[in-house]
Amino acid sequence: MASFDQASVYVSGPRDSGEQILDEATGGIIDHQNYKKHFKEFLRQFRDNTSYYKYRDLLRHNYNTRQLWIEIQIEDVMNFNEDLADQIMRRPGEFILIFEEAAREVTDEITSPRPPDAHEIEDIQVMLASKSDPVAIRELRSEKVSHLVKISGIVLTSSAIRSKAAQISLMCRSCRSVIPNVTVPPGLEGYALPRQCSTNQGVQAGAVKCPLDPYFIMPDRCRCVDFQVLKLQESPESVPPGEMPRHMQLYCDRYLCDKVVPGNRVCILGIYSIKKVTAPTKKSAQTKVAIGVRQPYFRVFGIELDTEGSGRTGKVKFTAEEEEEFQTLAKKPNCYDLISKSIAPSIFGSDDIKKAIACLLFAGSRKRLPDGLTRRGDINVLLLGDPGTAKSQLLKFVEKCSPIGIYTSGKGSSAAGLTASVNRDPTTRNFVMEGGAMVLADGGCVCIDEFDKMREDDRVAIHEAMEQQTISIAKAGITTTLNSRCAVLAAANSIFGRWDDTKGDENIDFMPTILSRFDMIFIVKDEHNESRDMMMAKHVMRIHMNAQKANEQQIAEGELSLTFLKKYIAYCRSRCGPRLTVEAAEKLKNRYVLMRSGNREAEMEADKKNPIPITVRQLEAVIRIAESLAKMELKPFATDSHIDEALRLFQVSTLDAASSGNLAGVEGFTTQEDQELLNRIETQLKRRFAIGSQVSEHTIVQDFIRQKYPERAIFKVLFTMIRRGEMQHRLQRKMLFRIK
Repeated sequence: MASFDQASVYVSGPRDSGEQILDEATGGIIDHQNYKKHFKEFLRQFRDNTSYYKYRDLLRHNYNTRQLWIEIQIEDVMNFNEDLADQIMRRPGEFILIFEEAAREVTDEITSPRPPDAHEIEDIQVMLASKSDPVAIRELRSEKVSHLVKISGIVLTSSAIRSKAAQISLMCRSCRSVIPNVTVPPGLEGYALPRQCSTNQGVQAGAVKCPLDPYFIMPDRCRCVDFQVLKLQESPESVPPGEMPRHMQLYCDRYLCDKVVPGNRVCILGIYSIKKVTAPTKKSAQTKVAIGVRQPYFRVFGIELDTEGSGRTGKVKFTAEEEEEFQTLAKKPNCYDLISKSIAPSIFGSDDIKKAIACLLFAGSRKRLPDGLTRRGDINVLLLGDPGTAKSQLLKFVEKCSPIGIYTSGKGSSAAGLTASVNRDPTTRNFVMEGGAMVLADGGCVCIDEFDKMREDDRVAIHEAMEQQTISIAKAGITTTLNSRCAVLAAANSIFGRWDDTKGDENIDFMPTILSRFDMIFIVKDEHNESRDMMMAKHVMRIHMNAQKANEQQIAEGELSLTFLKKYIAYCRSRCGPRLTVEAAEKLKNRYVLMRSGNREAEMEADKKNPIPITVRQLEAVIRIAESLAKMELKPFATDSHIDEALRLFQVSTLDAASSGNLAGVEGFTTQEDQELLNRIETQLKRRFAIGSQVSEHTIVQDFIRQKYPERAIFKVLFTMIRRGEMQHRLQRKMLFRIK
């Protein structure tokens, strides 16, 4: 028996239907047939508040539609027979099998008479559900092993669906004797083949015996079931400060496969089980002494999507009363203002930013063109400005309100964490792909705080995800494309900490390629205004002194609650896809041409062409904003009023920031004359400054100033060349060294 612990599980053979099972807890005998009888009575006779037989009708409907499963509420079993429910909770491994046998026999009764050519009744999978509160993963202890437990968390990864033998037949290599229909225990424990042939026991003395380990599995006489392995991470809100989130391996089989995808928040009901630790290798031979150590995992019997958590709605079903409330809200003339006021009502002011965030939450219409290309419908918004202007609080609100919301910070985000990573599966040793934040937020919104603190290489990685809304991977033999149909709400600060109007584009450390992918760019400034500061101080004091009453008063004043707003957003996104009317399209076309050509009077006064920072990409942004405004009101078409409001939002965001010089130097935001001046300075600088040489920065600047070049333009060229890696500072930023 010294090697007993190294094997997985020993099974002598199939259990007879009339076998009595030993109850290890009480030392008595479990009457198999008696409990099966009680389970059959429950399936036949249980009624809820209505007059129909709940599980009997459900069993008949599922079997006729070829759905060979039934979901049982533990509370219903407890109301019918407390002893049955107690046995399921204490010894689920044994009693679920009895329950499935009872379900199969009841199905045979309620579906007869069947056609003569009908197949034999197949096995019915029993799934369980419970309304009890889940247990945290870090609270699972040894006394919970082999008991029915409910846990919650976030699905991180899911394996491909594989096959596991439920019944096998064994044949001896020597005497060719067969052991048929050996039941393999479910789960990840495995099955250990017998070491000796069963015919050796009756062999006479002197006769040839079969050798050790004679059996092999007959593949053509195996019955297999599908199974899938998931990786569950505990919910962020249940992780204590300063600790890492813990994980649990889940085993799902048959109809529980492909129920969830990575990123779903779920509640899992199943058996807290153990499996043998992986066999030690030559490098880790010291693990041989750990006899009796087992690794925990979860054998799943029920999966429930959590739709009430932060940033998750899943596939929400709407009642008739809720749909009537949504239609009533959409018909109100002040629907748009009501929704924008409900965006972060605890934050004072920022009305236009809240309206832009409302457009981001509702999104435009995604279009698939005849040639197979797609145009995104999600709206990207960037908030640039001073600290202390509630940018992060707006991002946190969007995470809670979005159908799928993921919040991340710039310094703690890498390219692989935002897009996708390729890792090696510890069990199969094959490369598997794990989706990042923008893949997990497919259909929702990604909130990226401290966007300016990200490394430039990591920001470049999300270019494709922001415009094409796909992520292409070609690593480790894996070549695929993932969907990332999500909006991006980013917040960033100035390079100098606070926004400096005299520095212009030097406040921003972004490449033009990333800025052009944002539909709306807001410059958020902390301006000093005595009357506004007084109102803001009163607002903050009121919130801190009486937060609960303030919230009740806000909702009573006509604003929408967070729960209602979240459902309304999910309803509009799933039921409405507006398009532009002919009149609105004509109006937008005229406005676009007018904005591109510039104001004629201004051109004559300035005697030069005004820079108009709008391209086709920004035209599509205005279209998406107009479609989202129509979607708020559940209208099938975007009209002239929606176009006017979309143009106004674009004017107060990107165009105002460009016209005031805050975005000067960015793609499309610099005049032709200024660009020629910058090119002339750069050409002279390269001509006088050889590669590999260094010179004093003060000397270079003073030399160009004597030639009547503006000081701001000189520093801008130096800053651009340093950012491109063509030169660098040395000797405490006093000297400039040219690299290339």
